[in-house]
Amino acid sequence: MSLSILSVAQMREWEAATWATGRTEAEVIQRVGQAVAQRALSLTRTSAPILILAGKGHNGDDARAAMPHLATRVVQCLNITDPTAQLGELQSALARQPALVIDALFGIGLNRPLDEAWQRFINELNAAKLRVLSVDVPSGLNADTGETFGAAVTAEITLTVGAPKLGMLGSTAWNVVGRLEVANDVGLISSQVTHGELVWTEAQDFSGFPPPRSIATHKGDFGHLVIVAGSLGYHGAAVLAARAAQRANTGLITLHTLTDVYHAVASQLRGPMVRIWSAEAQLIAPHSAVLIGPGLAAPEAAEEFNKVARKLWRDQPTPVVVDASALDWLPLDPVPKGAIRVITPHPGEAARLLKTSVANVQADRPRAVREISHRFGNCWVVLKGHQTLVGRSTGEISVNSSGNPLLAQGGSGDVVAGFIAGLIAQPALQHDLDKTLRFAVWQHGAAADQLSAQRPNWIVDELADALGAVEV
Repeated sequence: MSLSILSVAQMREWEAATWATGRTEAEVIQRVGQAVAQRALSLTRTSAPILILAGKGHNGDDARAAMPHLATRVVQCLNITDPTAQLGELQSALARQPALVIDALFGIGLNRPLDEAWQRFINELNAAKLRVLSVDVPSGLNADTGETFGAAVTAEITLTVGAPKLGMLGSTAWNVVGRLEVANDVGLISSQVTHGELVWTEAQDFSGFPPPRSIATHKGDFGHLVIVAGSLGYHGAAVLAARAAQRANTGLITLHTLTDVYHAVASQLRGPMVRIWSAEAQLIAPHSAVLIGPGLAAPEAAEEFNKVARKLWRDQPTPVVVDASALDWLPLDPVPKGAIRVITPHPGEAARLLKTSVANVQADRPRAVREISHRFGNCWVVLKGHQTLVGRSTGEISVNSSGNPLLAQGGSGDVVAGFIAGLIAQPALQHDLDKTLRFAVWQHGAAADQLSAQRPNWIVDELADALGAVEV
């Protein structure tokens, strides 16, 4: 079950309900300390020095509780109560170049601007440019709004407790929070907090998914995906989308592409059937889904496929996934009742769909998802980027937890579009479309994370190869 994304008030409500059962704060703090230590150990080598900056509140207690579990590391803990008097201690500790700094100066309870002394203290830490693991929230960040209280610790990883907090997901907080991870097994009772519109997607959401296939099956049971993709100068997008669809284990794939790039595309694919596009091409039955858009950026592609995309969107009874250039050709017309429609814009494409700026889209990404979906017939929207969103005009919006900055390379979007379409083409995976889409997005990011753990300079071809193989 996905985690709710909470406000500070909701988090306090959850904590109070836990204490009311007789469980103590001390018990939870000990478990948080273990989680912090476990993550710190994974980020450092044996005997590597770790610096803990602990404040006087429970956030500092969480970090202090980690110390007994860090016996294989050289740990220095500074209990900070006076930032002016202890600035020299900080400077001396930073000069020793610790492998990791655990930031636990302030938690989510901070609700006032930091004075000049605290701002200087935090800025001194940031200037050292060391790896930082923040406990619960980067110190100085408003966990409700995503703004800082004058200054905030810049974390590489934030290990938040229980559930993500709303302010950590805003674009203003991204560079402060770094990679957001959740320590959710810390002794809090099962959450009684009312779910909001935003939920956090994690690996355990997909235990047993996709379901195992029965023995007596054949390729026809797992769908036939049609892909319309590739134009002169952009043929690689068609190849990547098709290869990603293969990683979804779709039964059959037919790729239609333009004459100019047919040989370049066909020579790189084995399983998919590759055909030269013609105006007479039949894209309706017996196919189970259509993907249109990857690599259709050449001028002649727009001339050829503009009307095709509009017709598919309006008339196709089976699922249609629209990506890249084809997003600009979407009509505002109604679609067949119950028909599945999915679009996969990045922020720039979302801005064009809404006739607004990228800054406006990024300032409130959930609102952008709602508005785009409403404008285009309550379609499913996969708004790509950091913490990719999946949702519609109503219902929950899922925030993806996987992925890293190396996904910011050409072809990454073609890969996720192909994988999404390859999954949706399978009839058995159309019944819970929300889960299927979230799984596709999570796998895409998780494959990137797995590759980054192996080498620092992987390329998008490797992403297509790794897709779908990350075990839950």
